[in-house]
Amino acid sequence: MAVISESIKDMKGYKLHVVKTEKFKTNTIVWKMKAPLTRENVTKRALLPYVLQSSSKAYPSTSKLRSYLDELYGANLFVDVSKKGEYQVLSFSLEIANEKFLSDPEPLLKKGMQLMAEILVNPFSDNASFDKDTVEKEKRTLKQRIQAVYDDKMRYSNFRLVQEMCKDEPYALHVNGEIDDIPEIDEKNLYEYYQQAFGEDEMDLFIIGDVNEEEVRSVADELLQFSPRTPKLVEPLANGKVEEKTVKDQEDVKQGKLNIGYRTNVLYGDQDYYALQVFNGIFGGFSHSKLFINVREKNSLAYYVASRLESHKGLMMVMSGIEFNNFELAVKIIKEQMAAMTAGDFTDQEIDQTKAVIENQLLETLDTARGMVEVLYHNVVSDKTVSLDEWLQGMRNTTKEEIVQVAKKVELDTVYFLTGLGADK
Repeated sequence: MAVISESIKDMKGYKLHVVKTEKFKTNTIVWKMKAPLTRENVTKRALLPYVLQSSSKAYPSTSKLRSYLDELYGANLFVDVSKKGEYQVLSFSLEIANEKFLSDPEPLLKKGMQLMAEILVNPFSDNASFDKDTVEKEKRTLKQRIQAVYDDKMRYSNFRLVQEMCKDEPYALHVNGEIDDIPEIDEKNLYEYYQQAFGEDEMDLFIIGDVNEEEVRSVADELLQFSPRTPKLVEPLANGKVEEKTVKDQEDVKQGKLNIGYRTNVLYGDQDYYALQVFNGIFGGFSHSKLFINVREKNSLAYYVASRLESHKGLMMVMSGIEFNNFELAVKIIKEQMAAMTAGDFTDQEIDQTKAVIENQLLETLDTARGMVEVLYHNVVSDKTVSLDEWLQGMRNTTKEEIVQVAKKVELDTVYFLTGLGADK
């Protein structure tokens, strides 16, 4: 039996994804739109969803919009901006009660879809520009979001690693854009960009819940119609020879942040992607991993240490917090764990344990409707079709030899260390 049954239909200018499930007492509507990351548009894109969710023609203030959400049995509306490989993705999510579980037979799903369409296609504007006050308010908030990365040294050090590692690549751009761009954005040029995005982006509508697929399709077709487009695809950059480099920054911090970036040379949907997942789990992904045991537990070198994959860019990041004077030793031990992986120095028990944790983690993600959307959206970003059953089967079937082979593909690119003022460089 399929883990998730997803129906996909081509609509006018977008794709409709319906997942019929009785798992939830709510229905979830998610609109996603993606475009290549560009220096020119990254900040406008980061601002746009927040302007759209704050008001619309029918609800010209945030309080009116929120009051209407309360009327819809406390429906939840939220937006998000994320980076998937070389793309910037805007997400609009609406979670609304399923009327089947209410005494009132009001057609809530239809009303939720109408509200989503209202926010997307009827913004509070004069059809040439957004409301000036709304844009200025959201610009201030965006500035705070960007500033927050600099204030949170764990996030900042990861951002700096990516900046250094992916110089001259779109992926080096921060998902929230550039603080210096914000003053140049106004209600007119943002509205122009809004029209461009809805004319060019690859767009997908996900409906998750106990719904009637035909009814959903009919309502979507009535509410949302856009011009046809060919999605702009980013060609993966050919990796040249990777030369290991070390970058150190000094700031007024109490704890050093050691972040190491690797090129995996494997992308989501590749044949050896499943082996890469298991490799990452054994290397640094979980609390039973080599990094956790050897860097943190045995040698007491790190306050935290873990590795994670960026599946659409072919990167693996190691993040750790260490004392300033433990830099050399921590790097040495991390490199030793990688050498152990390429030498096949791990047990069948480690493989089995890692596979079990990956499977549990995936199934846990599918316990929420938004988690389901995130998992299914991998196929849109990668332009591949991998069902969850294939994914699970591929991961379960991964052999030790395949894990060793994928480990040998992984290349250390950049070691980044955020150290204290006055600490030895």
